Amino acid sequence: MAMRASGKAKKRPTKASKPAASRKTVAGGAKPAAAGEAAELASLRAELEAARRRIAELEAQRAALADRIDWVIDSLHSLLDE
Repeated sequence: MAMRASGKAKKRPTKASKPAASRKTVAGGAKPAAAGEAAELASLRAELEAARRRIAELEAQRAALADRIDWVIDSLHSLLDE
């Protein structure tokens, strides 16, 4: 089988072809969404910290429950041995 050469060259987008609306900077070079992004980042960090605290609480509860189950099993074994 013979390979066909493509007759058309692919167009590559250039920076000039981007619409102005997709640019996030304004005339002064500042990003208008930066304050919103910073607030969202702070909110996400607080949420992450709360989730980490909750995970630590759940792990502590699980460990306490496992200890209690072990104690009950040991108590039952001691009753059977008597």
